[in-house]
Amino acid sequence: MTTAPGTGTPRRRAAANALGLVVSALLAFPLYWMLLTAFRPATEIHAAPPHFWPDHLTLEHFRRALATPTFWSNVRASVLIGAGTVLISLLIGTLAAFALARFAFAGRKALVLVILGVQMIPLAGLIIPVYLLLSDAGLTDSLAGVILTYLVFTLPFTVWLLRGFIAAVPVELEEAAMTDGCTRLGAFRRVVLPLLAPGLVATSIYALVQAWNEYVLAYVLLSSNDKQTLSIWLMSFQTSFGTDYGGLMAGAALTALPVAVFFALVQRRIAAGLTTGAVKG
Repeated sequence: MTTAPGTGTPRRRAAANALGLVVSALLAFPLYWMLLTAFRPATEIHAAPPHFWPDHLTLEHFRRALATPTFWSNVRASVLIGAGTVLISLLIGTLAAFALARFAFAGRKALVLVILGVQMIPLAGLIIPVYLLLSDAGLTDSLAGVILTYLVFTLPFTVWLLRGFIAAVPVELEEAAMTDGCTRLGAFRRVVLPLLAPGLVATSIYALVQAWNEYVLAYVLLSSNDKQTLSIWLMSFQTSFGTDYGGLMAGAALTALPVAVFFALVQRRIAAGLTTGAVKG
């Protein structure tokens, strides 16, 4: 018995779609549970058996989280660290990536290997050396010290991704601009930089997520309560008397909101940036 050509395709497509929905639901469930815990009353959080749909909704946990003494100062610290890390890593990383993609110099391949090797160093192995180095420089308990430390981990990825993206831009476009009177820097600013927008967006998302969510280094380097980041602030909901799960989940939702909003605004450019930077150069 023969089967008509293509009859199995709709079934395979339906099975693939169903599998995709199941995987998506599993991945989204922790986020759903976080929001569910943040919005339902404390009396329902520890209900047994657990309720997967809230009987009542409340904003009390969010009010309590927003009313904590150091919340807004911690928001300010996180914003300054995140913005500083993103801007500096993009500025330095773009120029370094341009040099690696466009200029031939001795040791270029070795430098690329070093950039990749830095990403393989475990964070835990660098905490003590980084702290001692910043202590000697007087940069402990300083937002600038944290930003400089984060650059060590974000710059290698920034340079690697943007190098591939710059290599995908035809060099003839720069040569044509320089023929028309532009300098090398002018051609980069007027021709290459506008074409880097998807790569810059993808890189900025990576740098922002790394700086916004990082906990260990910020906890070690920052001792003042008003300078600590939101990831450390979340630990204030866990005390010797127990864990305030409602406040913790409300705080986690507030902490994730800025990155989620930024991602939603620029998500169309992210796939193009990651794809081009990964396969070119």
